[in-house]
Amino acid sequence: MNCSTLLSLILMLVQLWPCSPSTQTHSAQNTDQSFTAVRRVKRGWVWEPLFATEEQTSMVPVYVGQLKSDLDKQDGNLKYILTGEGAGSIFIIDENNGKIYVTQKLDREKKAFYTLRAQAINRSTQLPVEPESEFIIKVRDVNDHEPQFLDGPYVATVPEMSPEGTSVTQVTATDGDDPSYGNSARLLYSLIQGQPYFSVEPKTGVIRMASQMDRETKDQYLVIIQAKDMVGQTGAFSATATVTINLSDINDNPPKFQQRLYYMSVSEEAPVGTTVGKVFAEDSDIGENAAMNYFIEGDSSDVFDIITNNETQEGIILLKKRVDYESKRRYSIRAKVVNRYIDDRFLKEGPFEDKTIIKINVEDADEPPVFTLENYVMEIAEGAMSGSLVGIVTARDPDDDDCPVRYSIVHGMHLKRLFSINEHNGTIITTKPLDRERASWHNITVTATETRNAEKISEANVYIQVLDVNDHAPEFPKYYETFVCENAVSGQLIQSISAVDQDDSAEGHHFYFSLAQEATNNSRFTVKDNQDNTAGIFTAKSGFRRQEQFSFYLPILILDNGTPPLTSTNTLTITVCDCDTEVNTFYCRYGAFMYAMGLSTEALVAVLACILILLVFFLAIVAIRQQRKKSPFSEKMEEFRENIVRYDDEGGGEEDTEAFDISALRTRTVMRTHKPRKNVTAEIHSLYRQSLQVGPDSTIFRQFISEKLEEANTDPSAPPYDSLQTYAFEGTGSLAGSLSSLGSHTSDADQSYDYLTDWGPPFKQLAGMYTSHRSGGD
Repeated sequence: MNCSTLLSLILMLVQLWPCSPSTQTHSAQNTDQSFTAVRRVKRGWVWEPLFATEEQTSMVPVYVGQLKSDLDKQDGNLKYILTGEGAGSIFIIDENNGKIYVTQKLDREKKAFYTLRAQAINRSTQLPVEPESEFIIKVRDVNDHEPQFLDGPYVATVPEMSPEGTSVTQVTATDGDDPSYGNSARLLYSLIQGQPYFSVEPKTGVIRMASQMDRETKDQYLVIIQAKDMVGQTGAFSATATVTINLSDINDNPPKFQQRLYYMSVSEEAPVGTTVGKVFAEDSDIGENAAMNYFIEGDSSDVFDIITNNETQEGIILLKKRVDYESKRRYSIRAKVVNRYIDDRFLKEGPFEDKTIIKINVEDADEPPVFTLENYVMEIAEGAMSGSLVGIVTARDPDDDDCPVRYSIVHGMHLKRLFSINEHNGTIITTKPLDRERASWHNITVTATETRNAEKISEANVYIQVLDVNDHAPEFPKYYETFVCENAVSGQLIQSISAVDQDDSAEGHHFYFSLAQEATNNSRFTVKDNQDNTAGIFTAKSGFRRQEQFSFYLPILILDNGTPPLTSTNTLTITVCDCDTEVNTFYCRYGAFMYAMGLSTEALVAVLACILILLVFFLAIVAIRQQRKKSPFSEKMEEFRENIVRYDDEGGGEEDTEAFDISALRTRTVMRTHKPRKNVTAEIHSLYRQSLQVGPDSTIFRQFISEKLEEANTDPSAPPYDSLQTYAFEGTGSLAGSLSSLGSHTSDADQSYDYLTDWGPPFKQLAGMYTSHRSGGD
């Protein structure tokens, strides 16, 4: 074993041997030391753990460590080469001895380590003597960052009166230094402002209550927390944060009345619901902790009431019942206020309520008269003579002076015609007899007015019932149509009757039916009382002859059970009918009517036949008149009207010798066979050419219009109504003459189109066409 191998083994043992605590501490605290004394061996390489300290000056290269091959004889034959991250720029190596230097300022927070590769080369052969080896240079941290409160400023809330040690909030600061090396990132929290109310845990930054605090004394505190790195040692960096701590309210205060005694007053004229006054209790708490309810204690709660205004927390005294100065002039009530929401933790300190006394004086007022009753009910028998007493109403002035009152009846002149009242004593009498069957109740309004003050007036309702007297006899409820057949037998029921009575019977009506005395002996009919307010009419004999007697008048006596009882005689008319075994009521009524008119059946049939013939004749006359009113051209009535038709079409050229075809405007019912017009094309051309040199008053123009009019009159296809047709000439005075194609089929030997060449480029093509055509024709 050579010396280099032995040296490598020794270095490996030293590397495995742990460093002493004193050596470690010294290395951590000495920021100028570039490397440790421990050596490492890898293959044939020998190097020391390399550490570069950040923030080292870059003015002079700083030694970091050394690389050395065990083959290095220190004769300068070996050359060391450094490659990798930052090699040649940040880190340089002495190629002769393998020492590594840092040339720039390093920042561990940006890059914590660098990976490099080393190689040893023989200078003579330029061949490596050792395999290339990779190693790491770590950047050693220094305290170059201040702590920071990233979440500040802080706001926290804690209930008032919280016990000591209650957690309020936690503040946290951060430090950009390496927390795993040294104390650069080890923070210590302290309280700069906020004693003696709050405290902070040095390591965690948790703020706690240091004493109980009352929100009503102070509701907000400003606490300043400081964070120092290096565990607060000398030279450490620090930062502060502001924490605003608000105390939230709890219900720890009872309500208190502002006054022990309140004085109020209310007029005796005040209506129910009038606000008498207000009371107020103070509560140092806020929100729902200050919400309160007011109550009235004692017997006064039936006259006065108190409610809580939830917005102002006032107690409003209301009048619950009308007060009377003459009856009671002063009230003393006890009011109590209680917190709506109570915290049981503070009940030991006393009840959360308060009491006060309210004295209310009733003020006197000039009140209107007061009736002894609000409503009076009186009775009087119907038919009582005028001046009969109905009843008495009484009213008096409630005031101490007891002013006299005057009575009167209001609301309806018709009531004044039935009743009158004594204005001095309130006696009500009738002014005319009353009829219960017309009105069984009368409602009148009586007023009482002070004689010295007509504005003080009060009213009372008087209900007068008219008692019934049996003054109406019973009668048939309706007119009975009663018929009896000629072949009726004795004992046959022909009619059931009943009765009505306008009187009001307390026990119910009961009627008795019988034949009148004058018809008892020789009547052909009998009456049977059914004892249920009905009776049956029966035949007493068989066989009736209409020719002998057409109808019978049966007097029936009806008796009621009134006091005294009244009777009436009602006549029942019985008509004799000619009927078969099954009585046809309609036929019987119809036959009775015709018989009463003195007409037989044959005569009635004749009359109906005549009426039918007259009706048919009348309908025929109406139909003929309607037919005559129709026009022979009814199917074409919609075409019989005056129209003005204007044709603004351009025309169809040489072959267009007719006006606009109006057949498209006609309905399908007036379409006629089209008859072609005579060929007048040549004439039109001739007249048209002549019209170029004439005006509307020329003979040629009038002749042209006359011919067109004659043509329209003789045309069978022309519409049978007035029409307006326009035939326009081009006019005179144009230097270019006419460009119409109406005469283009005729010889144009007498026409020259040379002038078109003088019209310029827009007419160049047209001039060429006509000039070439003329030349070709020649």
